[in-house]
Amino acid sequence: MSRLTWLGHSTVVVDLGGTRVVTDPVLRGRVWHLRRDADVTADSLGPLDAILVSHVHFDHLDLRSLRRLDRKLPVVVPRGAGALVRRRGFGEVVELDVEEEVAIGAIRIRATHAEHASGRGPFSATSPSLGYVLEASGSGSVYFAGDTDLFPAMSELAPLDVALLPVAGWGPRLGPGHLDPAGAAEALRLLRPKVAVPIHWGTFRTLFAEPAGDGPAREFARLAGAVAPDVDVRVLAIGETLALEADS
Repeated sequence: MSRLTWLGHSTVVVDLGGTRVVTDPVLRGRVWHLRRDADVTADSLGPLDAILVSHVHFDHLDLRSLRRLDRKLPVVVPRGAGALVRRRGFGEVVELDVEEEVAIGAIRIRATHAEHASGRGPFSATSPSLGYVLEASGSGSVYFAGDTDLFPAMSELAPLDVALLPVAGWGPRLGPGHLDPAGAAEALRLLRPKVAVPIHWGTFRTLFAEPAGDGPAREFARLAGAVAPDVDVRVLAIGETLALEADS
């Protein structure tokens, strides 16, 4: 059975056709100035076939979290970000640019544009932000948006079985290059998924901030009901698993 498990922020374990990958694994309870209420153990990811990284911001590419995972796993990263991961002992690093693809097990992984500036500082290597469309024969398609704002070419990804869409962040304000609940609801018009799962919400907060709660996810669900009523919105708790219907 195909399924996905949200582990907070942009960390999602996706199992399609018996091939299991994790997106943007950030497993620690503290990343720079950000806190989460509990660590995610590497064991909670289960056996993996690959790691996908959408961009190099510290809350998406956490090198100390990667060290908890098997160095033999292939890691898919945006073109230009490979050296960061190879230096941590991963031998199979696949760099992709927009519209490039790689097959891992039963899954075909296609890199997509993401409307989001990326970098790790003034002297870091240049690399794009990406989303990924994952497809497996008989198991459907899953779009992982990474971090992005709306962009017209989203319509070229449609139709989809599942869209994993960011709806918030970790602070009181969202900068450019991010979807808020209204933007994510509007993205449903372009993507036309059967199922949408909000991610990138309610996980990290600054040291003295109150827990963010599920407000952004519930607001997305409310707006999606008005904008795209045919889409089945599933708000998952951290650690919750959603079984995916087989592609007919």
